[in-house]
Amino acid sequence: MYNISIYALAGYSLLACCVIMFFVWLWSYRIGNAGVVDIFWSYNFPVIAIILLLFAPGFETRKLLICGMVIIAGGRLGTHLLIRVTKHLRQEEPRYAQIRKEWGEKAEVKMAFFFQMQALSNILLAVPFFVVTLNPTPQLSIFEYIGTAMWMISVIGEAIADGQLATFKRIAANKGKVCAIGLWGYSRHPNYFFEWLMWVSYFVFALGSPYGYIAIISPAIILYLLLKVTGIPMTEEQSIRSRGDAFREYQKRVSVFVPWFKKG
Repeated sequence: MYNISIYALAGYSLLACCVIMFFVWLWSYRIGNAGVVDIFWSYNFPVIAIILLLFAPGFETRKLLICGMVIIAGGRLGTHLLIRVTKHLRQEEPRYAQIRKEWGEKAEVKMAFFFQMQALSNILLAVPFFVVTLNPTPQLSIFEYIGTAMWMISVIGEAIADGQLATFKRIAANKGKVCAIGLWGYSRHPNYFFEWLMWVSYFVFALGSPYGYIAIISPAIILYLLLKVTGIPMTEEQSIRSRGDAFREYQKRVSVFVPWFKKG
């Protein structure tokens, strides 16, 4: 068992994520596509999980469970994004192209800083994982079982939503249309909803450990980003630009975030 503090674990993890994001930024600079940051933002969580699995001093079964969950979820999302982004590697995602346009001549310098801020966000959001993997209690609590069940629902839900959207986009006749099939008929952003639910599950899991309540920071930050910053606002702005009135009608009928019955 290693005698290591949460600060050391966070420091090692931050260093690893910053180095990864530096090289990802170099790659993005060469290909002119900042969208690759999303891929490695997702992959950074499994990197953190591996560090914690190797060095955190907590109960081994608990570590294996939470780190396994993080590796599976981060690996799935990162690979999904990798497939999506690399299909159009030389064509930057519209929301990043818009950001680059707004930043003007200093866009690339600001983008390098942005990539490092993504690495920092990885560490901040990983608070539940640090708390859990430091817990030496040799048995699992009810919170950890509930958190695991919630995690399974969220990962399956997000995978279904991503798959339904990918299937819709593969059909040439759907180009320019709004995806309203499956889960997308009950939420305009079911993938975001299940992503947030996954972070809620990590918080619930962490409640079984000392100071686990501080893990509320993760789902709170994710919810704020999704509802107010880079998630729904930017995605819907781009959808209105590309789909116009069709998307405005969709907005009127379908819940923005939480899956719910259609209006009208």
